[in-house]
Amino acid sequence: MIDELKNFVVEGLTSCKVLVVGDVMLDKYYFGEVTRISPEAPVPIAHVLEVKETLGGAANVVHNLALLGVQTSIIGQVGSDNHGEIFLEKLKALGVNYSGVIETSKPTTTKIRVISGHQQMIRLDFEDASTLDAATEKILLEKFFERLPAVDAVIISDYGKGLCTKKICREIIGASRAQKKFVVVDPKGDKWQKYFDANFITPNLKELNAVLEKKISNVDNQISEAAHKVIDEFNLSGLVVTRSAQGLSLIDGEKISHIKARAQEVFDVSGAGDTVIAVFAAALAGGLDSEAAAYLANVAAGVVVAKVGTYAVNREELLNAL
Repeated sequence: MIDELKNFVVEGLTSCKVLVVGDVMLDKYYFGEVTRISPEAPVPIAHVLEVKETLGGAANVVHNLALLGVQTSIIGQVGSDNHGEIFLEKLKALGVNYSGVIETSKPTTTKIRVISGHQQMIRLDFEDASTLDAATEKILLEKFFERLPAVDAVIISDYGKGLCTKKICREIIGASRAQKKFVVVDPKGDKWQKYFDANFITPNLKELNAVLEKKISNVDNQISEAAHKVIDEFNLSGLVVTRSAQGLSLIDGEKISHIKARAQEVFDVSGAGDTVIAVFAAALAGGLDSEAAAYLANVAAGVVVAKVGTYAVNREELLNAL
C-alpha cells in the first residue's frame, strides 16, 4: 500500500479538486522569551522575538490542501478589517480560489497567541460567533452552487463561529450527494442533525462524546461500537475518529481500522484535525478507498503534531513520512 500512496501523493493529488466551506480564521503568534516580571503587575514580560501569521480554522484545511498540490477553493466570510486583508493575501499567495469569501459586518475571526519557549502564555480572540443572517446565507449558498459542479469533494469545516448553519449544511450536503460528490464534515457541538446524510464525519473523541448518551473512553472497541450507533443515527457512510496520541479510527460499514499514531518528540495536536480531514477528503476525491485515505491522513497528522502551533503539511514532508 505504501508504494500506491507514494504514487498518489506524487501524481494523484494535483488532479483532485476540493471545495472547503466553513469558519475561516487568522492565527497570529508572538514568539518570545520571558526573563522578568512586570513592575506594573505580577505578570511575566514576554520579549517578542518573532511574529508569525498563518491561516486557521477552515482556512487551515485549505492551507493543507494547497501545499499538497490539490486544486482548492474556499467559501467563507471575513470582516472589512486589517486581519481580513492579511487573510486574503495569504490565500492569494497559495493560489487558492477565494472568490467565495465574502466581506460581512462581522470582524475577521482572529486568534492571537503569546508563546514563550513551547508554553502558551495567553490567547486573545477577536470574533463574533453569532449565526449568519438569511441574506448572507443566500449569498454564500449561491457561491457554493456555482463552484460545486467543478469539484470532486466538499469539506464542511465547522468551528462554531456562525457560518455552518443548519440551512447551509443541509443544502450543501443534499446538493453534494445529488451530484455524487464526496462530502466530509469536521463537526462542532452536539447538533449533528444538520450533518445528516454526509459521507463521513471526522470528530475527535470529545466531539464524538458530545452526541453520545453514555460517554466512552479512548479504547478501540468502545470507539467502534459508538461509531456504528452514530453512523446509523445520522445516515453516514462512515466515521473517522481522531484520537490524539492513539492515532485515529476508521469505521466504514464492515471496515474497522484502528491506526496508531507514530511517536513524536513534540505532541501538539492543534490543527491536526484540519490535516486529517484535508488529506482524507483529497484521497477520497482522488479515488483511494477509505482505508488507504485514513492511513494517509494519519501519516500526515503525524507530521503536524511534531510542530508547535497551527501547521500545514506539504507534499515533500508527506512523502518523507511515508
